[in-house]
Amino acid sequence: MRSPIIALGLAALGALIAPPAAAQALPSLPEPSVGAAPLGPAKPLVAWVAFCEAYAAECAVDPSEPARIALTAQVWASVVSVNRRVNRSIRAVTDMEHLGVADRWDLAEDGSGDCEDFQLLKRHLLAKAGLPRRAMRMTVVIDEKGEGHAVLTLLTDRGDLVLDNKTSAVLPWHQTGYTFIKRESQDAIAWVSLGGLSSPATTANR
Repeated sequence: MRSPIIALGLAALGALIAPPAAAQALPSLPEPSVGAAPLGPAKPLVAWVAFCEAYAAECAVDPSEPARIALTAQVWASVVSVNRRVNRSIRAVTDMEHLGVADRWDLAEDGSGDCEDFQLLKRHLLAKAGLPRRAMRMTVVIDEKGEGHAVLTLLTDRGDLVLDNKTSAVLPWHQTGYTFIKRESQDAIAWVSLGGLSSPATTANR
């Protein structure tokens, strides 16, 4: 029997390989220099390390891949499609409610998961569609409620973009209203600190 993630993956990949003729135009995005710059090494989350042990291929990074991608109209359409598809397809539930544990990172193989599971599945599908994992970084932030939250940062030549399960809009990092804590580096399991970097929207709301 085909698992939900495989079924979802094939459906998403089919949409990406054959995008609709009326693909979305590129939005107005920041200049290439705009990005959430890392400030130094950070300790990876225990749940991330466990995820990489269980899904080694998901954490393998090819150093020959580009660290930033060219954001073409086709890539933009793929990113928006995957973000929306996963957000609509996965039932949001906490790890404690779902699995009886405080924190576990997974690929939502049974169709349920919390924030990081949404983003890991998006990362998986986009990598299958040809986007380099090296340019996709799992990221920990503080959200609008002052709580920890996971998003997926896509590093592009038009700035750092954020995929989030709270919205179908793919936003430049500084328009999210989040405080950025740390993210996956370009070197496998390692992470880097973002120093609690606040977006302008977050600062304005304080």
